[in-house]
Amino acid sequence: MFCYQCEQTIGGKGCTKFGNCGKDAKVAALQDLLIYQLKGIGFYGQKLIEKGEKIDPEIQKFMMDASFSTLTNVNFDPERFIEYLKEAQKIKEILKFKTKGIEDNIPCAAEYILPDNEDEMLEDARKAGIMYDDSLDADIRSLRQTLIYGMKGMGAYAHHAHVLGKMDETVGEFFFKGFSAVTNDNLTVDELFNLIMKFGKVNLKCMELLDRANTEINGNPEPTEVVITKKKGPFIVVSGHDLRDLKELLEQTECKGVNIYTHSEMLPSHGYPELKKYKHLIGNFGGAWQEQQQEFDDIPGCILMTTNCLQKPRESYKDRIFTTSIVGWPDIAHIEEVNGKKDFTTIINKAIELGGWTEDEPEKKIIVGFGHNAVISIADQIIEAIKAEKIKHFFLIGGCDGSRPGRNYYTEFAEKTPKNTIILTLACGKYRFNKLDFGKIGDFPRLLDLGQCNDAYSAIKIVLALADAFKCDINELPLSMILSWYEQKAVCILLTLLSLGIRDIYLGPTLPAFISPTVLQVLIDKFNIKPISTPEEDLKTILGS
Repeated sequence: MFCYQCEQTIGGKGCTKFGNCGKDAKVAALQDLLIYQLKGIGFYGQKLIEKGEKIDPEIQKFMMDASFSTLTNVNFDPERFIEYLKEAQKIKEILKFKTKGIEDNIPCAAEYILPDNEDEMLEDARKAGIMYDDSLDADIRSLRQTLIYGMKGMGAYAHHAHVLGKMDETVGEFFFKGFSAVTNDNLTVDELFNLIMKFGKVNLKCMELLDRANTEINGNPEPTEVVITKKKGPFIVVSGHDLRDLKELLEQTECKGVNIYTHSEMLPSHGYPELKKYKHLIGNFGGAWQEQQQEFDDIPGCILMTTNCLQKPRESYKDRIFTTSIVGWPDIAHIEEVNGKKDFTTIINKAIELGGWTEDEPEKKIIVGFGHNAVISIADQIIEAIKAEKIKHFFLIGGCDGSRPGRNYYTEFAEKTPKNTIILTLACGKYRFNKLDFGKIGDFPRLLDLGQCNDAYSAIKIVLALADAFKCDINELPLSMILSWYEQKAVCILLTLLSLGIRDIYLGPTLPAFISPTVLQVLIDKFNIKPISTPEEDLKTILGS
């Protein structure tokens, strides 16, 4: 195997025997082969799009779901990947039939025929590996992989929008355009780079689509206090990102005496009016995703994993963790959707059987719910505070968390920000500091939690509103972005920020292994991307003192 798609890849170069995420060589091979299949589907699908034909929405959905399934910490079940591979072959044959007459420059991925035997699939996966063609130009490989990883991230956001009933043709069709492009040996470095910038704009549309889906169904997030301590009684901890799964579970547990806690990226759910109205959405449990093995160890309740962020379950809680949707682990109970609904009876009964915690902890709370609607509604007050020099600077400190040493940088940076500055935060990186008391500037909390990683859209909306109010370019605002990355959703968000021309982003804790030195230099030259150094040095550079 060879995988370098996440920040914690071994040695900062690549996992070659076993993934740091818990992925074994078999699953890695099947994922490689699935991406290979998507390249073939992309080729035929793009030919149809160029002819002015529409692609079946179900095929578009397969492209986003299959991309999402290969994202870090989502699915570790080889049987599920074999199902995806077989479905991919059927779809490819359908599109191939519709494009009869194409004879020139057909890529190998398009002509590939999946064998029935698993051993043969694993053997074929060698040709689908990232490093299979050792003659490929390193910069071309780097840009191709960057685009693929961006599409994996967008696949997650498009999936979440789709389950809430939202699709967009531009977003859906880009999966074909992108996967087709990475099979085209005629595309130059400049052409691939330009396509990646176009992808960034498409991903912005995808994030806007998901924001609209979430808010139309659940209302606009409101500043809300969330209990972060334990309450007596049976419980289910919900992790991941999927608001629809949470809502269905809340409906099915109402009046059953089962408390529901959010975990990690589900924390922002408490700000949505249509979710927080359920009184048994009792609070938030634990911290970021990488702490789950310690936090879930032998707990007297159940866990529901709704999207990525899954780690290898310990034996102490293997009987009480459930997966749903794209998520999977071998021999773990999986809750399927049937006719558009999910029956959570099994996990609910298990939670009741386990009994839950036996006493309440002393209550502690934090505040969430500062989405773009909440912040922009008080924009005039913020603008006045800036003009009065009560607010001197904004720091967007957010992104993915992880266990690699060096991530304490983000805690220390947040702690060292001057008291006349505002911290905007989002995604699970905020767990490094979101329970600290940063105080207030007037009526404003200094720490504003904007939400999940996909709520980077909120950050963009807020920044654009400020730039419009001050009649200036985004890069002229008193704003600095201090970002942490771990997986491919962070990649697609970064590409969106770059596509908007945002400069001077500080990125860490390390730079992506899939970015070649030449491509990195282009990013530095065009956007002045900076690797993080120390909080003291970076703050000195930013604030000029």
